[in-house]
Amino acid sequence: MNSVFLLWLTGAMVTFLSAATASRAYVANSNIIVLLLSLGLYCIGNLMMVRLMREAGLGLAISASAIAQLLLINVISFAIFGERLSATQLAGVGLGVVAMVLMLFPLEVKS
Repeated sequence: MNSVFLLWLTGAMVTFLSAATASRAYVANSNIIVLLLSLGLYCIGNLMMVRLMREAGLGLAISASAIAQLLLINVISFAIFGERLSATQLAGVGLGVVAMVLMLFPLEVKS
């Protein structure tokens, strides 16, 4: 994985996590401005994903994004909104982390 991919992945994750947090805030207060902010952030995040797909391909870009969001949004839901996962759900998040680590290992070059 090159540093450009990781930089764009980080930016996309921050954008998507901000959008998801704004969506959850909208559910709590029904402020239309918060909903519009969330939708705008999702659009920006998807445009960033196009760049990631060019860098690493569709499968890796979407998979890495989904797993990173899985992990980080659970941290946000716990820390900010007080939501809790069951033991089975926590095991699923853990398996997602293992999957991401395995996906980001450098590939062996076949000659």
